[in-house]
Amino acid sequence: MTGPAALRVAVVGPTHPYKGGVAAHTTTLAHELAEAGHDVTLVSWSHLYPSRLYPGEQAVPGGAPDVETFPRTIRALSWARPDTWVRTGRRLRGFDAIVVVHVIPAVVPAHLALLRAAGAGRRGSGGPGPRTVVIAHNVLPHEPHLGDRELMRSFLERVDAVLVHSAAQARLAHDLGAPRVSVSDLPPHLPGGAPVDRPAHDGPPRLLALGIVREYKGVDLLMRALAQVPGLTLTVAGEMWGEAGAAVKSLAQDPRLRGRVEVHGGYVPADRLAPLLAGHDVLALTYRSATASQNALLGQRHGLAVLASDVGTFGGQVRDGVDGLLVPPNDEDALVKALQRLAEPGYAAQLRSAVREPDLSGPWATYVGRLEALASAESAAEGPEAEGQPGGEEAATQQLWRRAFRGAQRVIARRRPRIELRATDFPEWVRASDVLADAEDADEAKALARGLGLPRCADGIAAWAALGALAAIVRVRDDGRRSAVIVDESGSRSPLSRWARAIGFAPVELDLTGARSSVEVLDIDTASLDVIARLHPGGCDADDVDEAMSQASWALRSGGLLCLTLPLGPAGAEGALGPADMRGVLARSHDLGFVLVGDLDGDITGRMRRASSGSTRPDAAYGLLRLTLRRR
Repeated sequence: MTGPAALRVAVVGPTHPYKGGVAAHTTTLAHELAEAGHDVTLVSWSHLYPSRLYPGEQAVPGGAPDVETFPRTIRALSWARPDTWVRTGRRLRGFDAIVVVHVIPAVVPAHLALLRAAGAGRRGSGGPGPRTVVIAHNVLPHEPHLGDRELMRSFLERVDAVLVHSAAQARLAHDLGAPRVSVSDLPPHLPGGAPVDRPAHDGPPRLLALGIVREYKGVDLLMRALAQVPGLTLTVAGEMWGEAGAAVKSLAQDPRLRGRVEVHGGYVPADRLAPLLAGHDVLALTYRSATASQNALLGQRHGLAVLASDVGTFGGQVRDGVDGLLVPPNDEDALVKALQRLAEPGYAAQLRSAVREPDLSGPWATYVGRLEALASAESAAEGPEAEGQPGGEEAATQQLWRRAFRGAQRVIARRRPRIELRATDFPEWVRASDVLADAEDADEAKALARGLGLPRCADGIAAWAALGALAAIVRVRDDGRRSAVIVDESGSRSPLSRWARAIGFAPVELDLTGARSSVEVLDIDTASLDVIARLHPGGCDADDVDEAMSQASWALRSGGLLCLTLPLGPAGAEGALGPADMRGVLARSHDLGFVLVGDLDGDITGRMRRASSGSTRPDAAYGLLRLTLRRR
């Protein structure tokens, strides 16, 4: 990527010689952005936290970097020198975007001073400064302190966008005032290099707990459970922090664990990781709580089965009973049962045989694409014309986004309500379920949307599809507080999410690629959503409507809505349904617990037949069906 599509980006965050996953992620991110063609400078620290905030070793022992260092790195920031925050910020005024890697709230004053000096941020100097994107590994710490929420609110309210690694973190960022939040899986930035040969072992399974020992990581839970299950062995390798570290050392003296548990205190450098992992069979991640972690992927890359609590991202990374085991967090009894299964002859080896090496490059393409979208000036446009305009897709930056978005894009956004809209404001002809066969109907829907004050949409068909869905949401699922939980899978060219935000809802907006559904992407709990939408031009077709209904049947609450569009056409039209097919879809929806909403005259199939009467081509769709189904 060269020329006007490339961005001049400053990445502000820890890098070598600082150790740990955040420093490795920051460094790898700089490499990935540079490989995508951007002009990248990594701005880091010569002196980071005081010891009272980070009691462990801050630098990599021995000086060997965990990942390849980034060549254009300046270590201009110092915790003890506020003047460096301002001076460095002034040097960044000519950049297009500043990406700030956030770790703990105590660093917020430095970040705010830097952004203010750079003329960046939503409350900066008032000029057209750089765009600001915060990557929040943890919006709030695992072990929060007094004042953390206030610091984070002051920070997030002043930046343009925030990128987080889970839906739970996105909700927290919204609650703290972030204007725009995007969700993307934490991409792998695995230290330690390639796997090494595993030495022969015919003894009991060997468990490994790797990394800093802190209370939220639950190593003490693992050891108490292990004391009740004979045979298995455990290695604890990592820095021992505070009371959690002392508890682990004390538990290791339990007579039931003597000879089965080894505790190796201190940071494990990158060059020791591969041999350490090769000497074990199961990586134990028995966390009490988590946001996003790459440790499961690290274990899988080296061929280990994973025993993990079902928190954070572990549930999406470990296939329970296939390549690992998942247990509820903070549940010692469940952990004992899992360990008993691992102790069964051959079971750990069976899990290991199913471990798949993780994809190390694909997630980075998605991640960089998401950042490009947030950091590009075009994404700052407040006017509704900035989204969903067919003509705008011809622009080079839009083409960049489409190329970069090779995986699921997860965006959660919320704005203050700008438009008061009630159920009675929608005329009766706006039906939840209807058939579009006439371009004039699409134009009429588009005109009505503008008359209601909704953001502009140039595509009349998309406007028709979204208007009926929005009317159904307001009529059926609105409690007056705009609190309905909406997942919109329609893509950026549909106006539904923009319209829903404009009247006060906070939809979760996704552009999905491949076969993954929103239910899989967001790890949605049963009966937790009020609305799922799949609307033109990102609607369903004959091949995937059954799967969409099946997923929605358990993800929606009782009374929740599934809003779909489907192309209508003869058998020769790819992906289209005819009246007979539609009867089958309605029968299937009934079996899954849905009822049709908004078919006022009870003759939607009749309207489909009338739409088909004007069709002359056997290989082209002749209309669009909007279906709204309510979960019983």
